[in-house]
Amino acid sequence: MLPTTARRCIAGLAARAGLPALLVLISLGPALADFRLCNNTGSRVGVALGYKDAEGWITEGWWNISARTCDTLLRGELVARYYYIYAVDYDRGGEWSGHAFMCSREKEFTIRGTENCLARGYDRTGYFEVDTNEQRSWTVQLTDTAEQPPDRPLPSRGPSGPSRPPSNAPQAPADGKEGLKR
Repeated sequence: MLPTTARRCIAGLAARAGLPALLVLISLGPALADFRLCNNTGSRVGVALGYKDAEGWITEGWWNISARTCDTLLRGELVARYYYIYAVDYDRGGEWSGHAFMCSREKEFTIRGTENCLARGYDRTGYFEVDTNEQRSWTVQLTDTAEQPPDRPLPSRGPSGPSRPPSNAPQAPADGKEGLKR
């Protein structure tokens, strides 16, 4: 927060320039940094998210996102470069998935670790990877390839989509056991 004298000075300069002081002060605040997902399909979707924080791997779900809307999955600056998403189309069936295997379940969940999902009573689910390129905020766009793009695409804070997994991404090892490939 700016000191009172600095706020008064900015407000005075803004008033002389014909700008509302409130808008100037808002623009000086901290930039928003979130992980968002936009559902650019005509269906409702359910989204699960996986990432590595200071304590290790975590998966969370479900966010229910209406057709042609966006939702913030994580608020604040991103804690990881790579995020993993699994999403299901509630209305028409189908899913967005990948080859990074993590735990999930049908009801709301927060699960620590990616190992032994089945033995721990969870589902073993393939998530697709999103490389944020170490940006402070990111927006993923879910689309349906059978649909035309929306007349007005939803705004994005960065590109999205699957890419090459990093060496520490959750993978199914060649021996068929669950866990992280190192």
